[in-house]
Amino acid sequence: MTRSLQTFQKPALALLMACLMAGPAIAQSMGSGQTSSENSSDVSGPVRLNSTTRGTQDAPTQQQQQQQAQSAMPRAPKYVPGEFEIYVNKLLGLDLTDPLTLEQLRRSESGLTEIGTVTQTQTGAVGKATTISTDNIVRRLGADLMLDARMGSDTDGPRQAPSDYLIGIGDEIQVTAWGSVDADLRLTVDRAGRVTIPRVGPVLVAGVRYGDLNDVVRARIAQVFKNFQVSTSLGKLRTIRIYVTGFTAKPGAYTVSSLATIVNGLIRAGGPSAAGSFRQIELRRNGQVVANFDAYDLLLKGDKASDRALQAEDVIHIGPIGPQVAVLGSVNKQSIVELKPGETIDDVLAMAGGFSAVADRSRISIEQLSDRNDRRVRELQLPAQAKVAASNGDVIRVFSSVNTALPLAKQYKRVTVEGEVARPGEYVLPPTSTLQDAIAAAGGLTPQAYVFGTDFSRESVRQSQQENYDRALRDLETEFTKYASTQRATTADEAAGNAQRAAGSERLVARLRAVRPTGRVVLQLESDARQLPSLTVEDGDRLLIPAKPTTVGVFGSVFNSGSFLLRDGASVDDVMKLAGGPTRGADAGGAFVIRANGTVVSARQSSSGWLGFGSGLASLSALPGDTVFVPEEMNKTTFIQDAKDWTQILANFGLGAAALKTIKN
Repeated sequence: MTRSLQTFQKPALALLMACLMAGPAIAQSMGSGQTSSENSSDVSGPVRLNSTTRGTQDAPTQQQQQQQAQSAMPRAPKYVPGEFEIYVNKLLGLDLTDPLTLEQLRRSESGLTEIGTVTQTQTGAVGKATTISTDNIVRRLGADLMLDARMGSDTDGPRQAPSDYLIGIGDEIQVTAWGSVDADLRLTVDRAGRVTIPRVGPVLVAGVRYGDLNDVVRARIAQVFKNFQVSTSLGKLRTIRIYVTGFTAKPGAYTVSSLATIVNGLIRAGGPSAAGSFRQIELRRNGQVVANFDAYDLLLKGDKASDRALQAEDVIHIGPIGPQVAVLGSVNKQSIVELKPGETIDDVLAMAGGFSAVADRSRISIEQLSDRNDRRVRELQLPAQAKVAASNGDVIRVFSSVNTALPLAKQYKRVTVEGEVARPGEYVLPPTSTLQDAIAAAGGLTPQAYVFGTDFSRESVRQSQQENYDRALRDLETEFTKYASTQRATTADEAAGNAQRAAGSERLVARLRAVRPTGRVVLQLESDARQLPSLTVEDGDRLLIPAKPTTVGVFGSVFNSGSFLLRDGASVDDVMKLAGGPTRGADAGGAFVIRANGTVVSARQSSSGWLGFGSGLASLSALPGDTVFVPEEMNKTTFIQDAKDWTQILANFGLGAAALKTIKN
């Protein structure tokens, strides 16, 4: 039996050994197809190069890294103005030492609000609401760029990598191959500077220019395969650590993209501080200064030639600020600029964007530190003194040509003529022109013109009327408030009456606020006048010559309000009879007439002066375009109310008399 067992074991062991030897070959054939395709181009289909990396597992890790980077994103540095910046803005009435102002400015820079209002209290004056925003405040040239609220990686990209970009450790390379090879790989450069391509092997890419990367990868794959095409590109780039030192808002170490430049590093650190320079910035590498950067070349000229790419462990050093000059007034951008030796007034004006469209280009004023205790301000004539050297602390003001008004004798006027003239429209008249000249410019009057009813409006008069009207309305509102506060109610009826009167006063004030003066000037003309007075016109004057009306209006407390045809020789009393006359509750003694020229004639007025009662309208001739108004009598009482009041007065008188008699006895 032992011999038979040994005889059975020998074939079984041989079969088992054959299966073990064939297993790897079968598995390799199932996983890769034809193994000969690795070393030969005679294949029936392309060879698939599978990456050993698991992209689906890396995606969550990349997302977590992005979230961590965003959570670790440094906050925008707090805005701290310099001493000269505070002084310049104080000249414009803005106090940058006010904490509320600084907080509003910080919110505006962070994008939390576009514009805000802060109440600033000046010494010896009432607090005044001042609008504070980044547009109102005069800032250092370049501060708007550097104090960027977006302090994350968005400022570094994304953008196309240049052809001279050097591949480094941590960069991700995308390799796509087709033809005899089918590959779509995302490979990361390891610490040895290599990427490993399946079935090809490692490829040394660290230090290779991005423009040469495709040739390097193609040459390495060609050592194994033939008849293929390959394309390479960069995926996720590595990050590098740099240092920002010197006079910066937040000095320290920063992690930036490998494509970052000096500007990206400056923005990440918040730019130069109030004591830092925009024009003296050094890039130091391995202890040596490799580049000097002037931010004004980029800001004013768009020149990025000196904006060098950063490498790991680079140092951006910001030097102290140089001489400063402020440019205010009629320039395209009011700014505080930093000077280099030899720069002149002309250079400073160019940094501020040059003159605005309304600037006076013949002269400027300059306030210098050296003259501050003496003459303080002096004037420079342009262009003769444009090459004068600017000095530290100068405040240059550019005058406006339109903020100051010329004498009336030198102003040409724009006048609008409308109505019954031959050519209505706007006309530009010489400085000494009159109303008659305006009518002549419009071609003269038509036969239907009613000169007595001319509506003449003037803008300066309208502004004056508005000021006086607002003042009178404030006084009226104050009187109503005083009256309401002094009223005492002993009964519920009196309290309700006081509340109604207060509500009525509020409604009256609200309606009066909606009224706007028109700026009409009443012309003293005869009813049959055929020409206007010789009044000098002003810019913006408006003349409206109406056609002669044939009606007269009667309104108010009459039986039939409306417009009525005017008969020759009719008086105002005759016109009122056409409307049925005053009603029972009318105040006939307060009736008045508004003439077409804007004058008002009251019933209490006569040729000899003012009368306390009676009517002077009976003999007053009615004119075309008149408006008669009869007001309602306001203080009306019934017989019962009068009897009640007199009864109470007599009763009180009787009680007083009885009391006196009792005291006497």
